[in-house]
Amino acid sequence: MKATGPIPAGYFAVEGELVIGGLTATALVGQAGDTPLFVYSSDHVRLRIADLRAAMPPRLAIHYAMKGNPFPPVLALMNSLVDGFDVASGGEVDLALAAGVNACVISFAGPGKRERELEQAIALGITLNSESEGEVQRALAIGQRLGIAPRLAVRVNPDFDLKGSGMKMGGGAKPFGVDAERVPTLVNRIIAEGAEYRGFHIYAGSQALKADAIIKMQAQTLALVTDLTEAIGVSPPHVNLGGGFGIPYFAGDEPLDIRAVGDALGAALDALPFALARTDFCIELGRYLVGEAGVYLTRIVDRKVSCGETFLITDGGLHHQLAASGNFGTVIRRNYPVAIANRFGAGAEEVASVVGCLCTPLDKLSDKAHLPRADVGDLVAVFCAGAYGASASPANFLGQGPAREILV
Repeated sequence: MKATGPIPAGYFAVEGELVIGGLTATALVGQAGDTPLFVYSSDHVRLRIADLRAAMPPRLAIHYAMKGNPFPPVLALMNSLVDGFDVASGGEVDLALAAGVNACVISFAGPGKRERELEQAIALGITLNSESEGEVQRALAIGQRLGIAPRLAVRVNPDFDLKGSGMKMGGGAKPFGVDAERVPTLVNRIIAEGAEYRGFHIYAGSQALKADAIIKMQAQTLALVTDLTEAIGVSPPHVNLGGGFGIPYFAGDEPLDIRAVGDALGAALDALPFALARTDFCIELGRYLVGEAGVYLTRIVDRKVSCGETFLITDGGLHHQLAASGNFGTVIRRNYPVAIANRFGAGAEEVASVVGCLCTPLDKLSDKAHLPRADVGDLVAVFCAGAYGASASPANFLGQGPAREILV
C-alpha cells in the first residue's frame, strides 16, 4: 500500500458524495455531459486570494501566472480578483484579452518570443519581460518601426535559486533572463534608446512549501534589486518578485505558512532604501491560486485483478493529468490525493491502483492506494487538479481528446 496526498481543505460530502461548488460529483458530471471532467471551484479561488491578501503586505500586488490554468472562465474570474496577469506566449495574450484583461496589466515573459509576438505586445502596450540583449534589440527595432516606445522590463537571472523548490528557475546557466552582472548595461541602453523602462522580473523557483526558503529567496531578491538600482542610478517603476508558493500534493506535505512569508516580506519592504520607496512590487502565482480549486473526475469502466493486484480502469488518464501520473518532472512517483467521489468519506476497504485507458504502463493515476471498494460506474476524484492539468497534458495522445472543463 502507498499513501495518497492530503485532500485540500474545503471539500466535504453530502449523503456520501463529494460536493464541489454546492453540487455533487454525479450532478456535475450530468451537467457537463460526461467524464472525464475538470471541475474548478470559484469559491476555493476567492477564498485563497482573500487569505493571501490578508497575509501579504498591503504594498504587494498579486499577479496571476495564467500558465497554471488558462481556462477562459477561470481567466474571467481571475480578472475580477487579481492586479495583473503574467503570460508566456502570444496565445496566452489572446486568451487574456478575450477574458477582458486590460493590456496595460499584462506582462509577457518567456524565452524565444517570436517577432509577431513582440510586435503584438508592443502595439498593445504590454510589458515585455526581456530575456536577453537580443530580445531587447528586436523590441527596440520593432518599436522604432511602429513609432511606439516599447515597455521593457528585464528578467534577471540571479546567482541564487529557491532552495527546496520543485523547479529551479535561477542560479547558474539558464535560458531564462539576463545574468545579473549584465543587467545595468542593458537597462541603461533601454533608457538611452527611448523605451519605457519598466523594472525587473526575478523568478528563482517554484513549488516550495517551506516558508524559510521563500523568505530567504525574497530577501536575496530584494538585495539584488537594491544593488541593481544603485548600479543603474534609476529607480525601477515595477519589480516582479516571482512566486514559488507551493501546494501540498503528497503524503507528508504541509501547507505553506503564508502568514510567516507575508510578515517577513512586509518587514523587508519597509526596510528598503529611499530609491525604492515609489517602486511597485508584485508576486506572480499560478498553481498556488488555482491548484487546490480543481478536481478531476473520471469514471471507472473496468475492474480487474492481475496477479493478485486490483486495478480500477478509468476513462481518463495521463493525457489529462500528466502530473498526477508522475510524468511531469517528478523524480520519484508519489500519489496525488484521490478518492472515490460517490463514496467520499467512506472507510478504506481495499488496496487498488487507479489507471487510465491508455496503452502504456505510465498511465497510472494512483498506485496501490488504500480506497473504499469501487466498481464499474463509480467516479474517481483526483484533487489538486486546478493547475497544470488540462492545458499541460497530452490530450490528443492516442486520439483520446481533451477532457471537459467547468467552473462552478
